[in-house]
Amino acid sequence: MTVTLITGANKGLGHETARQLKALGHTVYLGARDTDRGEKAAAELGARFVRLDVTDDATVEAALATIEAAEGRLDLLVNNAGILGDGPVDGPKALTVFDTNVVGVVRVTEAALPLLRRSASPHVVTVSSSLGSFWVVNNPERPEFGMPLPLYAASKAAATMLTVQYAKAYPEIRFSALEPGTAATDFNAHYGIGRDRAESAAVIVALATGEGKDTGTLQDEFGTLPW
Repeated sequence: MTVTLITGANKGLGHETARQLKALGHTVYLGARDTDRGEKAAAELGARFVRLDVTDDATVEAALATIEAAEGRLDLLVNNAGILGDGPVDGPKALTVFDTNVVGVVRVTEAALPLLRRSASPHVVTVSSSLGSFWVVNNPERPEFGMPLPLYAASKAAATMLTVQYAKAYPEIRFSALEPGTAATDFNAHYGIGRDRAESAAVIVALATGEGKDTGTLQDEFGTLPW
């Protein structure tokens, strides 16, 4: 049985991804900052809750220690937690966005590495964005061309680069960055955009459970995405 940890999974895309992976038979650990919301979401899915705030080292380490004690390994890590950071840009907001979207990936991945090494088929999927692709945002035929979200886009470019560098550093572990497609979640509600979250979660699930040998790439539902 595949042991899976998903960060930021008490709602939205992370929650739907947890639901779909649980339906496939995974032992799913649902990571969330808020204990009440996280426990409720995990109970709804039949998943296991671990309190995990990607901006707090202590909760990250405690969450991975819980998984180690119960399972002894981790097969799949989905770095899903993220914030948009739209609106006016300033230093404090930039620090918050990068601490969550970039440093958070480092915190969780580093804490998970010892458990991933115990897996027969370890995989780390980081939910990135096409907005972090230089090719995409400079292509006038793409909708992202007209979406100025500097902090989010820059942080996702960094998250994708982390994927590339981790793949080089740990060739025995598969690392993937993913553009799942814009979903109609709280994340995007005020923009009035997005498809059913189940469709975007299915893209994450397909990549996470696929047998491909690709590593260190940015992908969307159509394949490798230039960036």
